[in-house]
Amino acid sequence: MRSGRERPVRELIATLLLAGVTTACWAAWLGWDQHRDVHPDGSTTGPYEAWQVVGLGLTLLGLVCWAAFRGHIVPAVLGTTAGLGVAAFVDWSDDTSGLFVIGVGMVVIGTFVASTLVALLIAATRPKTSV
Repeated sequence: MRSGRERPVRELIATLLLAGVTTACWAAWLGWDQHRDVHPDGSTTGPYEAWQVVGLGLTLLGLVCWAAFRGHIVPAVLGTTAGLGVAAFVDWSDDTSGLFVIGVGMVVIGTFVASTLVALLIAATRPKTSV
């Protein structure tokens, strides 16, 4: 027989694990490209290429789907949101203007909304198991 306290502990562990994996995904996809590209007309782009951001998004989409399908709805949302928020904060905190905080806030809000929608969609369509 399982105790009633086991579920919150499992959810906390899953949230922390997903946050760590999400932060590692940021480092793998975006962490190594830290320079801006200067074009012949003097304009700059970067530091990330579009394919890197798309790759990170698809990786996290798979992660959220996997966690939600396994029944970890709250960790899927909170883990990815916290992981991306921490990674963005650490990566962008060297900005001297202070505007990085707005960018981090946008990442957190966008991740929360997107992961919530995906997790709820997966939860609603996954087969129900009887206990």
